[in-house]
Amino acid sequence: MQNTFLRSTTGISAVVVSVFFPIMANAQTDNPPTKDMDLDEIIVTGSPLSATKGTSLVGVSIIGGEKLARNLQTSLGETLKKTPGISSTFFGPGASRPIIRGQGGARIRILDNGIGSIDAASSSPDHAGSVKPAMASRIEIIRGSALLRYGSSASGGVINVIDGRIPDKIPDTSITGAIRIGASSVDNGYETALGADFRLGRLGGGDLVGHMDASFSKSEDYNIPGLAESDRYRAAEAAVNGNQVHEQLQGKLANSASKSRALSAGFSWIHQNSILGLAIRNLDSAYGIPGSHEEINPVNINTEIGEGVTIDLKQARVDGLGRFELGGLFEAITFNGGYGDYQHSEIEPDGNVGTVFTNEGFEFRAEILQAPRGNWRAAYGIQHHQRDFAAVGEEAFVPPTNSIQQGVFTFQELSLGDLHLEAGARYEYNRHDNSAANIARSFESFSLSAGVDYQLTDTLRLGGTIFRTSRAPTSEELFSNGPHLATNQFEIGDLCLGEETASGGEISIRYRKNSHYLSVNLFATGYNDFIYGRSTGLFFDGLPISQFSAAAAVFKGFEIETGATIAEFQNFDIRVDASVEYVDANIGTDGQALPRIPPLGVMLGLDLETDSWSFRLEIDHAATQNDIAPGELVTDAYTLVNLQTSYHINDSLTIYASLNNIFNQDARQHTSFLKEILPMPARNLKISVSRKF
Repeated sequence: MQNTFLRSTTGISAVVVSVFFPIMANAQTDNPPTKDMDLDEIIVTGSPLSATKGTSLVGVSIIGGEKLARNLQTSLGETLKKTPGISSTFFGPGASRPIIRGQGGARIRILDNGIGSIDAASSSPDHAGSVKPAMASRIEIIRGSALLRYGSSASGGVINVIDGRIPDKIPDTSITGAIRIGASSVDNGYETALGADFRLGRLGGGDLVGHMDASFSKSEDYNIPGLAESDRYRAAEAAVNGNQVHEQLQGKLANSASKSRALSAGFSWIHQNSILGLAIRNLDSAYGIPGSHEEINPVNINTEIGEGVTIDLKQARVDGLGRFELGGLFEAITFNGGYGDYQHSEIEPDGNVGTVFTNEGFEFRAEILQAPRGNWRAAYGIQHHQRDFAAVGEEAFVPPTNSIQQGVFTFQELSLGDLHLEAGARYEYNRHDNSAANIARSFESFSLSAGVDYQLTDTLRLGGTIFRTSRAPTSEELFSNGPHLATNQFEIGDLCLGEETASGGEISIRYRKNSHYLSVNLFATGYNDFIYGRSTGLFFDGLPISQFSAAAAVFKGFEIETGATIAEFQNFDIRVDASVEYVDANIGTDGQALPRIPPLGVMLGLDLETDSWSFRLEIDHAATQNDIAPGELVTDAYTLVNLQTSYHINDSLTIYASLNNIFNQDARQHTSFLKEILPMPARNLKISVSRKF
């Protein structure tokens, strides 16, 4: 392990030095460094009224600037999982989707510049999302009343990845852009990304701006601290198979390699505050799913870890944006639209294609912004979303389905001095057509939310939200009928399922004085008809049968963040920060724990910053998860120590380095279906260099 780490480290150094030494040799070191963005002043595009984060009533987190650069990974889930309230599905490095407060799948919407991802990620945890963070300028995590503009499938939250491939501003010079190159030791991985905006001339009194970007990443099977199988899983195997010894994967996790390539081009016409733009993107990705699917569930113990499948993913996508200033009663009207043609093939170890998933979809949203009337602001909108989804092959657990979602919504805001009020409402129609069985189900739902925010003092702010939302069942929850090997279950849908109704609220406290800050969020959500896969205790072809059912459920928890500058010197500052997050989720009258709920998490950080350098020491702790569902094993606690640093050579050139899991600890995420055979990566040195031009 040690020799492998040293060889990988040497390789990283060689790549970075060979590519960037000519640049660094000519760099001017007397220019001030590029500082991290002031996230409180960033416009939150997830809010229809375009509030800033510092004044937004919606629950919002923004990941951008150096924080995004330091934590950037190939998947969205791994990039965001250090954010309070966020965990990940971790089905390997290639397939890791975000989970918000214990909820994922169909209850979380992943947006690509404000429009849905148009892929198959929500249908199964082994399906990677098509939205990649490689070119992201920032990522917004949205909760609160603004969720209603995105549909009932956003009841748990929205994650909006913004990469600017439709330019929304005119470059200061004829061309501006950035290039990033990086490498990692744990998987001999490397990545590069390049993006640029450029002036194309003038037309009709406005400016034409073009955009191009490309990204590429590739990694090999990653190193693990010890054995692939957990201690508790091996004990369960021994109880079933006696003390029979079989071959174990150790030191490296087979079939965890991945590669991805994305190309985008776009242009826009910009005139004052009006814009009209179009962009295209092509994504080609392949990644492995470690192990054979049979090892996921300890109820069905197998004796060996198989080779697993490889997923070959492709998507072509077109997006459009229009915003035009109006006069009189309305300030502006905005149009967003996206079309995607998605396909992924699941390739078996023998090279044969097992299952092919396709999804052709289109989404359109139009919003009109009311001109301010005193202290009253409002937005009104419509949305249309449709998809043709099909799965063909041995894992075709869902029949071909055509789905349509249509909605109308409004968002209202009233400011009364230090008191701010908001409200949202949405009516929605959903229809799922099962063409194979000639069966259709339709649903009508109505959702409401309200919020209040009060600036108690110059430093203290209090807020709260309440909501009632309804979500129509997905086609998977209605029509599934077959083996779903990713979850190691034979899944059966329920045509009689009704809408999933949730009621809840959140209380927020924000304190900020100089460099000291404290943020507290307390939340609770109760479901009348929470839709989940209920274990029946029966088996079909060796797979446990899971029946989609509805029952009462409760999610509750909190997130606390705090930090302060504890020392200021002439040349550097020292800051500390801490966060704690917890979610508890139970279902049924007996309060049975729901599966894959994240445990109590604690993050501690120590930062030292100079004009050019920054260092961060990080302690990431996850408690033991003892509150488990039937068929789950307890997940042991872990503590990871990470070190991050960056050096601003000048305004345009920055070097980033991180050493994660310094003490090479065996750590497993309780939120992963594969946690018993899929440990998190071993010690990892990652270096990247970013150059703006």
